[in-house]
Amino acid sequence: MRLSGIFHTLRYRNFRLFFAGQGISLIGTWMQHVAMGWLVYRITNSPFLLGVVGFSSQIPAFFSPVAGVFADRLNRRRLLLMTQIFSMLQAFLLATLTLSGVVRVWHIIILSAFLGFINALDIPVRQSFIVEMVERKENLSNAIALNSLIFNSARLIGPSVAGVLVAMTGEGICFLLNGLSFVAVIISLLMMKMKPPKEHLATADVLDGLKEGLRYSFGSLPIRSILFLLSVLSLMGMSYTILMPVFARDILHGGPQTLGLLMASAGAGALFATIYMASRKSVLGFGRMMPLSVMVFAAAIMLFSISRSLSFSLVLMAVAGFGLVVHNAAGNTILQTIVDDDKRGRVMSLYTMAFMGMAPLGSLGAGTLAGIIGASNTLILGGAVCIVAAAIFARRLPEIRKVVHPVYKRIGIIPEVASGVNIVAELVVPPED
Repeated sequence: MRLSGIFHTLRYRNFRLFFAGQGISLIGTWMQHVAMGWLVYRITNSPFLLGVVGFSSQIPAFFSPVAGVFADRLNRRRLLLMTQIFSMLQAFLLATLTLSGVVRVWHIIILSAFLGFINALDIPVRQSFIVEMVERKENLSNAIALNSLIFNSARLIGPSVAGVLVAMTGEGICFLLNGLSFVAVIISLLMMKMKPPKEHLATADVLDGLKEGLRYSFGSLPIRSILFLLSVLSLMGMSYTILMPVFARDILHGGPQTLGLLMASAGAGALFATIYMASRKSVLGFGRMMPLSVMVFAAAIMLFSISRSLSFSLVLMAVAGFGLVVHNAAGNTILQTIVDDDKRGRVMSLYTMAFMGMAPLGSLGAGTLAGIIGASNTLILGGAVCIVAAAIFARRLPEIRKVVHPVYKRIGIIPEVASGVNIVAELVVPPED
């Protein structure tokens, strides 16, 4: 019964198809991510160039707000089909270059930037598309958690497989398998039966839509506070993944299998986090989780930076993965619950920009700092900044609760008793512990 509660959103046929297709495709995505990092470090021996590749793949996220306008006004399923096809082509081209032995770091940078532009459109569209698949808003929290579940299940499986394949056959096979994995999600999208969408971009000005989305998002205390914390986390914390090849090879004295284990361990922690979030029946209390989970994540990466034991490092990566996913899932769910439906794509595009747009700057900065002060000190600095940001967010929680409380009441998350007196319940944080 507990498991059926966790997976109850799969009763929707369209979401079930999406869940299956993404589950296969994302394994390939994580395989490519790990193999690409190892390939860059193997042919360059440069932490800085690792940062450059991360920067090139994520800097296009700054175009996400424009993509969010399209996500609100065009057929989202068609947009997703387009992004999946182009992502598949990118993977096949990278595989061809690598397997033929002609790949160079500038090839990887250009192809990473190309994929970044695809993701700048794909992510806000994908996030907004969830509402169309589950139909009822009360199931939104579970659907978002299950979407995170398949992402992090793939994060557990993909790096492990990639570590073995890179050691046995090289990086090119990982890129080839990633390209093939997109077939699953393309088929799942084609099999869906959707209601006719409302397309009205031709009669609306894109710039006006963009301005409206920005005013709406930054005029809301809860939305801008969530975006602030996510931006700092992406800028100063998420860059730890870029430096993983350095820790795997130079600090823990391992090979591609070690890198795969570290990434898979983070995926295992993330998987437990998504199961935990999917098991929750309400969004109540998610705001309180956000700063706490960031502090847990930051402490884990700071301890990881000074660890010289592989087993202890694996445990810390699992803790970091848990904290990171709890924060992201909680913030995503709160945003998708409180935003107006006609602005959902634009708000989620800003969420994408905060998540991915800050990450390239963090990747470039981390790669540069690692070459100056060392990889370990870079993670310590990033973790400390994340803790400060979490503390600032925590101080704003009472104000956030006052703004979000009426929204939750209006959409029925906080019910009323027959006498008309509101039930006293925690909203974003409990009034008292």
